Amino acid sequence: MSEKRRDNKNRILRTGESQEADGRYKSRYIDANGKRKSVYSWRPVILEVSMIRVLFVCWGNICRSPMAEFVMKKIVEEEGCADQFVIESSATSSEEIWGGRGNPVYPPAREELARHGISCKGKRAQLLKRSDYDRYDFLIGMEDINIRYMNRILGGDPEKKITKLMSYTNEGGDIDDPWYTGDFEGVYRQIESGCRGLLKYLKDSGQI
Repeated sequence: MSEKRRDNKNRILRTGESQEADGRYKSRYIDANGKRKSVYSWRPVILEVSMIRVLFVCWGNICRSPMAEFVMKKIVEEEGCADQFVIESSATSSEEIWGGRGNPVYPPAREELARHGISCKGKRAQLLKRSDYDRYDFLIGMEDINIRYMNRILGGDPEKKITKLMSYTNEGGDIDDPWYTGDFEGVYRQIESGCRGLLKYLKDSGQI
């Protein structure tokens, strides 16, 4: 578990709150339009908790992106910062969604998660929507083709929110679709590395 952050008076900082070098408190919040905002004060300010919203995306939302969703949820829980996150996953294709109802996580992906003590019970594929661009802070694909479709569906990326998961690691590159490769164990290792890299990036950039 991560150590609680404290201010210069040894007071535990709340979620969404940090302290500047000059002693001012910075509190992050979400405005009525879903935009992230910050306010500064010389005294602690009580605001609506600001959540970091992450959406993982792959082709069908039955293998890689749900694996990333639940791996990331486990990591932030272990690190003691789960209350600072909203983490979900979606598809760029509707082929795993029938009559408005998504298919569950592909059994080999579900079994690989279970081998690591992770449950994805109840998760069903859902489709990426244009409105998700304003709803989420990070929209993270698994490979280049995901990024192309994400840009098309979301109408571009003016705020630079779209990234690939492996860009948060030293390796970079794509996470190949295990539907075709069958290498769910290798994909799990890549996803875990990417998720830990994402959390490190958020910590190093002062977002948590």
